[in-house]
Amino acid sequence: MERLEERINYHFNNKMYLKMALTHSSYANEERGLKSNERLEFLGDSVLSIIVSQYLFELYKNKQEGDLTELRASLVCEKTLAEFARSIDLGGHLLLGRGEQNSGGRERPSILSDAFEAVIAAIFLDGGMEEAKKFVLSFVVEELKKPAARTTSDYKTTLQEIVQQNGEERLEYVLVAETGPDHNKRFTVEVHLNSNVIGKGSGRSKKLAEQQAARQALELMGE
Repeated sequence: MERLEERINYHFNNKMYLKMALTHSSYANEERGLKSNERLEFLGDSVLSIIVSQYLFELYKNKQEGDLTELRASLVCEKTLAEFARSIDLGGHLLLGRGEQNSGGRERPSILSDAFEAVIAAIFLDGGMEEAKKFVLSFVVEELKKPAARTTSDYKTTLQEIVQQNGEERLEYVLVAETGPDHNKRFTVEVHLNSNVIGKGSGRSKKLAEQQAARQALELMGE
């Protein structure tokens, strides 16, 4: 744990928070009396969201809500968080059950991203919001320097402008699925053109799902 503390540039007052953050449910199930990182992951997801939301709100003063939502989603998605986790070798410090360890759990994106959120919560509980913010932003600021992370596209507006060229055409976005727990919902939306499905998309918010559906529709149109 000391090596990990050096990597994340934070030293815990209560080491039990860090140990819990590193304890996967598969290990906790094998070792009675240990708590897994699932509750910390739940808290960390919320702490991460408020830190990233506030940072983007203050950084991009002219971006609209839809753009901010899409950008935030790209920063807190499983793929990005797993990359953050790999950069500090978080997988190498996890406590995994024998089955998970033998099946490559240390590199599994879902396990890495959940553990990363658990570490955020551990820092938050041990040192407060400012320490959690320092930790999160040390990754987010660097990620935003990448060209792909800085660009967001309003596919819905582009699709609407194309459809409006024909006044008789009508677009409608329909929510067709809503899955996952309250703190980690996933929405699936279809975009209909005169009742015909022309695109389908998913995301952690309805607006992001609508954007992805519109993007698929634009691809279908060759735009």
